[in-house]
Amino acid sequence: MFKLSRLALPFPRPVAGACALLGLAVLVHQPARAQTEAMLTLESLPRPTMPRAESGPVVPSQVLRWRQEAEAAEHGENGLPRDPVLAAQLYCRAARFGDAVAQYNLAWMLTNARGIARDDAQAAYLFAAAAEQGLPQAQAMAARLGEPLGAPPPCLRPPDGEAPPLAAQAVAARKPAPAAKPLAPPPPPPNAPEPIVRFVNLEAPKFQLAPHLVLAVMATESNFDAQALSPKNAQGLMQLIPDTAARFNVKRPSDPVQNIRGGMAYLRWLMAYFEGDVALVLAAYNAGERAVDRYRGVPPYAETRHYVRKILSAMGGQVSHPFDASVTKPSPMLALLRPRAS
Repeated sequence: MFKLSRLALPFPRPVAGACALLGLAVLVHQPARAQTEAMLTLESLPRPTMPRAESGPVVPSQVLRWRQEAEAAEHGENGLPRDPVLAAQLYCRAARFGDAVAQYNLAWMLTNARGIARDDAQAAYLFAAAAEQGLPQAQAMAARLGEPLGAPPPCLRPPDGEAPPLAAQAVAARKPAPAAKPLAPPPPPPNAPEPIVRFVNLEAPKFQLAPHLVLAVMATESNFDAQALSPKNAQGLMQLIPDTAARFNVKRPSDPVQNIRGGMAYLRWLMAYFEGDVALVLAAYNAGERAVDRYRGVPPYAETRHYVRKILSAMGGQVSHPFDASVTKPSPMLALLRPRAS
């Protein structure tokens, strides 16, 4: 969690003179290694060596552990010396996979030159990424620093060999494909209550959605618990956050009928926005369409990648879905993914 010093000051003060003095005071008390490497930038940070057992898809527990190890290295905890360079390396790795606290902590190091070179532009991206996930401290700093400019930092870009495997489906979905016989839809999840299945079968076509898609999302979001409430205040069967509920005119998110219809309205909008690309739609339902646009595909967040894989598997690997282009204009990002005409 955040240290007391950071909670006492809800956000750092990136004023040039003050930050220069703060950075100097910190460097005087850092270990020899940190002093010699204090001017490393994010681009020049060597990547920490990870255990061989951590090969394969990254899961949320790994990301949490990287962030906790980064905090220990930054503050000299658990019997270890302070090592801000290692902290920045591990924060970067956790930030790449969507850990909002790691994104905030690394941005804080950047704005205060804590063992790595100060870079307000890259910090702005990291604060913005954490703010999109609802972190109050990050929201305050993102508002203060303004809209990020330039290229995203490496800690918000998948490195070579770690690009989300599903992102390529966005490109594939843009290519014309020969007509194929539609596959039979998978059966409802075994624990889906019969009244919910009947309601979804009746209502989903009104929203131009396949019922098995809605049921797969619902199973993953709430496991069919109408009273489900997440730490981010996502509510009900379709786990609508307050902003989404208001956006799609859901007056009572606790009402199962309104909740399901609100979730289907959002899925219909996402289908039009991402032109029927199921992987992008699912990623946006989990992480928000802005995150998908920014990453130009499925974000590298461990939770989001697992979410998309799980639902696609439940749907039998379906990667495209019919959509109504009149619902909304398509994402401008899609034009960047379309192959250029030869």
